[in-house]
Amino acid sequence: MTQARSRLAIGRTFAAFRSYNYRLYWGGQLVSLTGTWMQNTALSWLVLRLSHNSPLAVSLVSTFQFLPLLVFALFGGVIADRFQKRLLLVCTQSIMLTSALVLATLAATGLINVVEIYILAAVNGAANALDNPGRQAFVVEMVGPQDLPNAVALNSTQFNISRLLGPAVGGIAIAAVGYAACFYLNAASFLAVIGALLAMRPDRFFSVPAPQRGRMLSQVGAGLRYAVGDAEIAVVVILLAVIGTLGFNFGVFVPLIAKFQLHASAGGYGFLSSTMAAGSVVATLGVAYVGRAKRLTLLVSGAAFSIVLAALALSRWWALSVPLLAAMGLTSSVFTATASSRLQVLARPEFRGRVMSIYTLLFLGSTPVGALICGGLSEAFGVQAAIALMAAGCGAGIIAGLAYIQRNRDRLLPDSGHLGMAHGMTVPVGTVGAEGSAAERAVGAG
Repeated sequence: MTQARSRLAIGRTFAAFRSYNYRLYWGGQLVSLTGTWMQNTALSWLVLRLSHNSPLAVSLVSTFQFLPLLVFALFGGVIADRFQKRLLLVCTQSIMLTSALVLATLAATGLINVVEIYILAAVNGAANALDNPGRQAFVVEMVGPQDLPNAVALNSTQFNISRLLGPAVGGIAIAAVGYAACFYLNAASFLAVIGALLAMRPDRFFSVPAPQRGRMLSQVGAGLRYAVGDAEIAVVVILLAVIGTLGFNFGVFVPLIAKFQLHASAGGYGFLSSTMAAGSVVATLGVAYVGRAKRLTLLVSGAAFSIVLAALALSRWWALSVPLLAAMGLTSSVFTATASSRLQVLARPEFRGRVMSIYTLLFLGSTPVGALICGGLSEAFGVQAAIALMAAGCGAGIIAGLAYIQRNRDRLLPDSGHLGMAHGMTVPVGTVGAEGSAAERAVGAG
């Protein structure tokens, strides 16, 4: 009986792996993201060295990387709704591969400087403005509606496994083989995801509505009106807007904590980043098993994240900071996996790319604002005060979300947590009846 239950639990946790295309995608992304985290670790430490330990210089890397997302993410959602997402992703991943090669070559020849790093960060950001909403909206085409919440959680698990491995390997690689080798390895890692995308079987995709045509600005506006007008989606948008801007600046405050509060080496910084990722892996596997995305989970995980961030601001001891970083990884991953699942399930298929572009805008595109705030406050008042103020802002965002829920309670669905598709998807493309009718909204969690 115990073995049968164990097999059932494993099958439930990894249900989306029944899809051949998703298995390819998940494995390729795991390799690619591990390389990306290795590069990010090396890049943060390289910028600190080139800028003589300037917190603002580190924050500017995030600003340049995510500023294109702030400007272009909503247009990326329209493009994701218009074009075949698999080919779109091949193009964006190829651009990022080329950028990594240029960075590696500059580092290897000793020509690298902070300005060049900012320019290449902006190039990656422009590619990500198309890549992120495309990837988010592509998941349901690979796994269908039934396994979507599970696939979203497994994507978060994949992301956090790579975040566990990449910084640890990157910290060691910086000392052993130098910065350029980290960048070359990241460039090679993109081949895994590009190969996976090209090897997919088109007949195993789930069908989606035909791409909409029309003026791009009009379609962007329609997507924004749809998201704001749907109370369930608006709750997620409010929480993401505040916590995404003020709290999810890990690429800025984790290296600052490592350098200025804990006085860590590059290897120590890699260990701290991996500790945070370990907590995230535990969280996302739990979300994958549960297969639900309750509104209450979103609120509780956001509030817990704010509290942990405030505690981390006060810590100057490794023995306290390490478990706090693990807790931060856990709470932040529950929050983001729940938010992403709710948005993808709630959104009508013809708006899904645009809704996920809003997620990208608030989760990643807001980073330039948050990074500048964090870097500026750190320069003016110190790292601890800056992080404490950011945590207070996140707490205020939770209060704003609760106030919106109270005001719009009659427009919200019961918070049972069972994620059915709010707007029905169809069976795989190659089968009969691929154009099924839309279901009623049946999302207990929203």
